[in-house]
Amino acid sequence: MFTKIVRLMKRYDEIVIARHIGVDPDALSSQLALKEAILLLNPKKKVYAIGNGSSKFHYIGKLDKLEGENHNRLLIVLDTPDLRRIDSAKPSDYADVIKIDHHPFVDDFGGIEWIDETSSSTCQMILELMFQMKLPMNEEIARKLFLGLVSDTNRFAFRNSTAKTFLLVSKLLDRYPLDIEAIYQTLYMRPLSEVRLQGYISEHLTVTKHGVGYVKLTGDIIRDYGVDAGSAGNMVNNFNYIEEVLVWLTISQDVKNDFFKINIRSRGPEVNKIAERYHGGGHKAAAGARVTTMEEIDSLIEELDDVCSIYLNKEG
Repeated sequence: MFTKIVRLMKRYDEIVIARHIGVDPDALSSQLALKEAILLLNPKKKVYAIGNGSSKFHYIGKLDKLEGENHNRLLIVLDTPDLRRIDSAKPSDYADVIKIDHHPFVDDFGGIEWIDETSSSTCQMILELMFQMKLPMNEEIARKLFLGLVSDTNRFAFRNSTAKTFLLVSKLLDRYPLDIEAIYQTLYMRPLSEVRLQGYISEHLTVTKHGVGYVKLTGDIIRDYGVDAGSAGNMVNNFNYIEEVLVWLTISQDVKNDFFKINIRSRGPEVNKIAERYHGGGHKAAAGARVTTMEEIDSLIEELDDVCSIYLNKEG
C-alpha cells in the first residue's frame, strides 16, 4: 500500500490535497505536512492544500487557492470517510485519487484507499507513511504531525492511543526534539471569552434519564459571549469525566450558514452510526453532525438516550 501511494505521488506534476469540511487540527496538520513532504521530495511539483480554513488554527499554516482544470491532477483526500464531507473537491474531477483515513469506511472514492481504524489520527498515518517510505522530513513537518496527533488523542488520553502511536511518536521526537510545552501552549491556549462560555456550558448542561449531557447554544448566546460557532465544539473534550454522563454533546448554531453544529463524545455507547443519520459521522466514541432544525436536535438526543439505555442494561 505504501509503495502504491508514493509511486502515484511521484507520477503527477500537480497534486491537490483535500480533507473534510469543518477543519480541525488533525485534518489541517496532516494536509499541510504532506504537502511540505512532497515538495521536499520534488520542489518542482505544484502541490495545493485546499479547503475552507479557520482563523482559530492560523498557527498551523495557510491553505491554497486552486485554479485551472483538475483532469491531469492527483487528488489526495485526508481524514474523510464520505464523499459528501470532502471540502472543496470532487474525486470524479481528478485523474487519480488516494484516500488516507482513520475513520470507519463509508464511501469508495474510486482510487487507492488506505483506511486504518486502529490509527489514532490521520497525522499518525502520514507519519507512518513517511517513516516506512523514508520520505524527507524537517522540523516543521514534525511539529505539524505531532500537533495534529496530540489534538486527536487529547494528549494521548483517548483509547485510540496505542503502542504503535507511542512508538511512532518516540521515533519522531528522537529525530526532532520538539518543544512540546510550546506546542501544547499553542494548541490549548484559550481567550477569556471561551473560558466564560465554558462556565455557561457547565451551568446549563442538561442530563437525560440515561446519561446524555447536552447544551444548546443559540446564535444569540454565541454572540453575547463574543465567540464563534466553532468555539463550543472545541470545548467538547472538557467534559469527559462527569460521573453522571455517558454521552455528551455541544450544539451550537451557525447563523451565517444556517445550521447547528453538533459535536458528540462517548464513554461507552457507539455514536457514529447515529451521527451518520444526521448528516455527520465519525468514530464509535467521537462523532459530529449538522442539522437545520430544533426538531432534528431533539430527535438526535432521544436516539442517543435510547442507545445509552441499551448500553446500561447490557452493562448492568
